Amino acid sequence: MLLTLTTTHRPATDLGYLLGKNPARAQSFDLGFGTAHVFYAQADEDVCTAALLLDVDPVGLVRGRGKGGGTLDQYVNDRPYTASSFLSVALSRVMRSGMSGTSRERPELAETAIPLVARIAVLPCRGGDAFLRRLFEPLGYEVDAVAHPLDEAEPTWGDSRYFTVTLSATKRLAELLTHLYVLVPVLDGAKHYYVGDDEVEKLLRHGEGWLPMHPERDQIARRYLKHRHSLVRDAIARLVEQEEPAAEEVEEARDAEEETVERKLSLNEQRLTTVVEAIKETGAVRVLDLGCGEGNLLRKLLREPQLKTIVGMDVAHRSLEIAAEKLKLERMNEHQRARIRLIHGSLMYRDARLAGYDAAAVVEVVEHLDPPGLAAFERVVFGEARPGVVVLTTPNAEYNVRWPTLPAGRFRHRDHRFEWTRAELAAWAEAVAARHGYTVAYRPVGEVDDEVGPPTQMAVFTRRDTDDRADSSDDFPDEQADEA
Repeated sequence: MLLTLTTTHRPATDLGYLLGKNPARAQSFDLGFGTAHVFYAQADEDVCTAALLLDVDPVGLVRGRGKGGGTLDQYVNDRPYTASSFLSVALSRVMRSGMSGTSRERPELAETAIPLVARIAVLPCRGGDAFLRRLFEPLGYEVDAVAHPLDEAEPTWGDSRYFTVTLSATKRLAELLTHLYVLVPVLDGAKHYYVGDDEVEKLLRHGEGWLPMHPERDQIARRYLKHRHSLVRDAIARLVEQEEPAAEEVEEARDAEEETVERKLSLNEQRLTTVVEAIKETGAVRVLDLGCGEGNLLRKLLREPQLKTIVGMDVAHRSLEIAAEKLKLERMNEHQRARIRLIHGSLMYRDARLAGYDAAAVVEVVEHLDPPGLAAFERVVFGEARPGVVVLTTPNAEYNVRWPTLPAGRFRHRDHRFEWTRAELAAWAEAVAARHGYTVAYRPVGEVDDEVGPPTQMAVFTRRDTDDRADSSDDFPDEQADEA
């Protein structure tokens, strides 16, 4: 099995310091079940590619195992050729410094996000290309997957479950290696060793900071732990405990930062009111609130009798639970309860549940996305879901100089990846509209300053073929939703 890691960060040969492996020489490591070879296919100032070649001994896997060993008792299997838990073990042993995020010679680089491309020559994907994307796209990766045919001589037989997979992102190397360590066995759906309590600890340790909020969290835990029900229950319970304070911390941070900064104008209230008015003007009946958080916009949408179907989606389970509590879903009358649904999901990957809606609200969401995430958001919302209208709000960076409590050069929220000027929003919005068949118009939100404009800017995207809008019935579309 072969994994290559490539960077174009200059000097690219610094990848060797992060991996703890000298680009000038090849190295081999005995892992018991086979030999791991590390070498560099290219190593210069502009491009550096490190390769991990794992030579698994299939006969050695069988010797001494006795009866009852399952498929690994067979002398012919796919283990020597496909990425699996063997690759995870090799990463943890051979690239330990890279996974730990430490580098004696380049400590600052170990903490820096750099352009990285990982390519796995043959990766089994139980669940296919769609599941592969659901695992990696929410983490900010661009995914390219090329399926291998069952038999090149018999094309009518179709494709196998094996793919050549390329993952591209700007990330810390430790993040990339950790994601591979956890998710490769999840895609393979098997492990070559006994899974016990210590595997729960490994999953929690390597999933820290990303797994609790991952939309496929439960499925990852089930597959990683080989469907050992007691272990899965323990892992998910502990992951939920990690998620809850994280979600609450995000909301508290918003209260403490954005609302403190914007309190003078009660800007959030003006923002939500303006969004509701924009949606009502379109004549929409079926509406999405994408990134609904704790349900502040949903509460306003429910007051509008024009809206017959309202769906709120968020990536955080805890936020959805808080939204359900604030909306008092359990105490709603039957008519009101039938109008609204909360679903768990991410804007980073395709979701058939989002199709067929008249309008979608995206309120103060895009500024929290890094460039790969923003591209995935565009593809999901404008390319796949394609609501008739998209009402999007985001801070106006030009207005930041008017906030006395905001230090120069700071964003309004510590999690913002960017804040756009009016020209920057227009450039992005016009390009998105052109690519996906929308027109776009702009509205101010809040008091407009003659020099720097409004504190919040709104873009209203209208699909050019809105006359062909999907039937606006009272029923929700067919979906398999995680309902709060």
